[in-house]
Amino acid sequence: MLLADFGAKVIRVDKANTSYTNDSMARGKRSIALNLKSAEGVGVLKKLCAQSDVLIEPFRHGVMEGLGLGPEVILKENPQLIYARLTGFGQSGKYAKAAGHDINYLSLSGLMSRLGKKDENPTFPLNLLADFAGGGYVCALGIVMSLFERTRSGQGQVIDSSMVEGAAYLGSFVWKSQKQGLWSRPRGENLLDGGAPFYDTYMTSDGKHMAVGALEPQFYNQLLKGLDLDASDLPNQMSFSDWPELKKIFTEKFLEKTQEQWCQIFDHTDACVTPVLSFDSAATHQHNKERGSFIPNDEGELSPRPAPVLSRTPAAPCSSRDPYVGEHTQEVLTEYGFSAKEISALQSSGVISCNKPKAQL
Repeated sequence: MLLADFGAKVIRVDKANTSYTNDSMARGKRSIALNLKSAEGVGVLKKLCAQSDVLIEPFRHGVMEGLGLGPEVILKENPQLIYARLTGFGQSGKYAKAAGHDINYLSLSGLMSRLGKKDENPTFPLNLLADFAGGGYVCALGIVMSLFERTRSGQGQVIDSSMVEGAAYLGSFVWKSQKQGLWSRPRGENLLDGGAPFYDTYMTSDGKHMAVGALEPQFYNQLLKGLDLDASDLPNQMSFSDWPELKKIFTEKFLEKTQEQWCQIFDHTDACVTPVLSFDSAATHQHNKERGSFIPNDEGELSPRPAPVLSRTPAAPCSSRDPYVGEHTQEVLTEYGFSAKEISALQSSGVISCNKPKAQL
């Protein structure tokens, strides 16, 4: 979706003879339905790869080789192809062929041991860190870097994108700052993991929440001012042993007003205090509205605008509905040089499926 938003022509290869897909990030993609368990289906995909810039495959190690579609085969026919392999554990190692999900990849990266509250089990931020940040985003970056390098060498290459390593790499700051003492205390008791009272979230009187990130002294002073607290009546900001007591004071203070009342106090200050917004309220927040941070599709569904914003070649996300499985099979194969007779024969033999949407009259 990221690549499609920024102008790439993306074709999703779905299974033939099925109408189901769980691809909720299909914006801008086209779909062809193909039976890769047939020699003819493998031949079709090879022909597509021969004329494409990038192939992204998400299977466990060895699956593509078993289909006769491994990189040693595909790159021989198209040496300029970028062959991106996006997996949980990577193409080698003990777990290369093992099943897993975001929670497993994150646990193996080392990062999960640092995530969570004091005296609680390690936790995880939805399935974002490994699946999408360490997985999809890192892989997309690898694709873009490989395409840029190809302008110099004229050669394609294989990308081994492991979600374990992608998540760990995103956590480089945590790894490399350990000697600075930022993480010397147990989980949930450090400066940036919820231990500090001035870097945490607090409930308001209406059951909503505020986020506080007043790390620097000048910002902390403005936080105290907004809370109507006198620094002389409080322990030192960086007195670790007093953090629990200070957090209790802040908790009671934030419960005195609604989220909107706190916004009126802290907006236009440098206290680093902001509301924790729901999806609905994020889309209607004044700042996000002014920037157009959330955009609707043709069906009125809101989603985040592609980021970052480019000055000359901004993203142009597709606003139409997501594709049906096999909706573009005939269209795509025609573009890639298949004749009408060949397409008809492939459909008759079950190698492809063509699922044109019916008119709603």
